[in-house]
Amino acid sequence: MHGTPHSSPHLRVMSVLGLLAALLLPLGMTFAPRASAAPAADAVRVMPLGDSITGSPGCWRALLWNRLVNSGYKDIDFVGTLPPQGCGQAHDGDNEGHGGELVTNVADQNLLPGRLSSTRPDIVVMHFGTNDVWSSIAPDRILAAYTKLVGQMRASNPDMRILVAQLIPMNPSTCAACAQRVVDFNARVPGWARATGTERSPVSVVDQWTGFSTATDTYDGVHPNASGDAKIAARWFPALAAALDAGVPQDPDDPGGPGGDPTACTARFRAVSVWQGGYQGEVTVTNTSGSAVQGWTATVVPAGGARLTQLWNGSLTTAADGTATVTDAAWNGALAPGASATFGFVATAPATAGTPAATVTCAGKAPAG
Repeated sequence: MHGTPHSSPHLRVMSVLGLLAALLLPLGMTFAPRASAAPAADAVRVMPLGDSITGSPGCWRALLWNRLVNSGYKDIDFVGTLPPQGCGQAHDGDNEGHGGELVTNVADQNLLPGRLSSTRPDIVVMHFGTNDVWSSIAPDRILAAYTKLVGQMRASNPDMRILVAQLIPMNPSTCAACAQRVVDFNARVPGWARATGTERSPVSVVDQWTGFSTATDTYDGVHPNASGDAKIAARWFPALAAALDAGVPQDPDDPGGPGGDPTACTARFRAVSVWQGGYQGEVTVTNTSGSAVQGWTATVVPAGGARLTQLWNGSLTTAADGTATVTDAAWNGALAPGASATFGFVATAPATAGTPAATVTCAGKAPAG
């Protein structure tokens, strides 16, 4: 008599896992791959902070992470007390995006300090307040919560760099007034940031509203779909890259550390002329640090689907999503403190693009040795 063959424990486990995967796939659940390499001990720690737009699943974080890594930013560590929630591509998925949270509740209940002490971020990337706007909480109260959170961030790290979003549009079927409430709130954010930022701990505003459509970039009028995730990641990238380029002040090898040379700069966009299907734009880069720079790089994210096609007084590289990176033309790269350089460009734009606008950031390069 032949004995009944016995499967090994390993095969039985694999069979159970296979069955579990087969049962979960029809429900839209997937197992998320993790980033393959652990971050370096001295990696710059970046906390994505917000609500479900950031964390449930917040797939713009996966796109942003991979774009940073593919652009050469290797020593970065996305941090948070929440684990990754899918998105189908390897990335560092740790985050602080708690679904359903109101920023006013986080401030009132002092929830952030414990999360900061567990993760010790150097940079916070914050898209927070959608649920507050939905709940008809006044902009003054939301901004007061922002101010309290910034104070808690600086108590955790006096050199904290903070990137704050102007919220993506919102138009849920149950809230006819929400669309205008977002507009009204976003209009207040730049002034708040100017009043709150310091030289040591700057607060930078990232326009996530312009060019984002609730009809085509969300699946429910609130939460981003794949198109929306791509737009959010594209808007965060230049601002976060500029913050990373500035270095971590505690690291003496970085430009912002002891013995280094802070090379802060600002970039300002203006439309020179406009015509059907395009416009001429101009960006002025100013060295706002106390030291000379020997070169600069500016990032231009044109709104409304516009794309830069011609450029002068600089060198142009354009990404697939339309983000333009402009480096100096050698002869206009060296800037004394307070000095400026200007480059111009021609952009094509869809007929529906509206008034020309662009998010611009820059980074300066310190003189060698």
